Amino acid sequence: MDKLIAEGLNNGRVGTLVEALPYIRRWSNKTVVVKYGGAAMKDPQLQRNVMQDLVLLHYVGVRIVLVHGGGPKISQMMEQLGHEPKFVGGLRVTDEATMEIAQMVLVGSVGQELVSLLNEFGGRAVGLSGKDARLIAASKKECADGDLGFVGEIESIDTRLIDVLNDAGYIVVLSPIGSGEACESYNINADTVACAVAMQMRAEKLVVLSDVPGVMIDVNDPASLISEMDTAHARELIEDGTVSGGMIPKVQAAIDAIESGVNSVHMIDGRIQHSLLVELFTEGGIGTMIVAEGEADNDQ
Repeated sequence: MDKLIAEGLNNGRVGTLVEALPYIRRWSNKTVVVKYGGAAMKDPQLQRNVMQDLVLLHYVGVRIVLVHGGGPKISQMMEQLGHEPKFVGGLRVTDEATMEIAQMVLVGSVGQELVSLLNEFGGRAVGLSGKDARLIAASKKECADGDLGFVGEIESIDTRLIDVLNDAGYIVVLSPIGSGEACESYNINADTVACAVAMQMRAEKLVVLSDVPGVMIDVNDPASLISEMDTAHARELIEDGTVSGGMIPKVQAAIDAIESGVNSVHMIDGRIQHSLLVELFTEGGIGTMIVAEGEADNDQ
């Protein structure tokens, strides 16, 4: 009996691997940009699961670029140092002191923590910021609602260093800090950076790991989740206010990425265990997938 049970369990495991084979073949040697941030980073065990998923993807041949945020940790550090976080249009108002805190947290703390976890699980990870090799050239972002300070918008992006590291077998962990003309630092929305990297690298997919199930018609009703939509529908949801606050830059970045050559953008709930593997290695996937206009199979 024990032998039969063991054989059944083994057959189940083998069956799972065999079912994943077409997806492994599909993603091998493809570039996938992953944006990771928000409250999805707060749970240490979930964070470890995400890093395990990335290392597994790396070993089956996926070229991984991880762009991370860290807003809650920046706010926490600001409050500890006596600074009040302020936001305009979903973007953090960043004076000189806030910029120093943001750079310290994103590059020196969050980025290195993720690098360490990836290395712990057998990956070879390297941490970069947009200032390294002037990877992200930025300028001050203008805002009609007020002065955002050292919040930047991307002028140009040079991913040659990322290509070199990916070719050499490294996972790149990128902090969303840009460099101005005078080498001053700019805090850039991580969704925007992930979008720009995905566009420049002609990534097969951009995955946004956040703390929401995806795009919902009613944020209080998980059943209103939109599983798939095209860029035209996404733009309508921004215009009519269905998409608001911090979701606006996420959805707008997705639209920009699709219209610049990225095949698809997927917004998934990073609080679900191994959500990356569920998305890439199963037929149904999870969250909201955004595709080019007219290409959505189930736009609802």
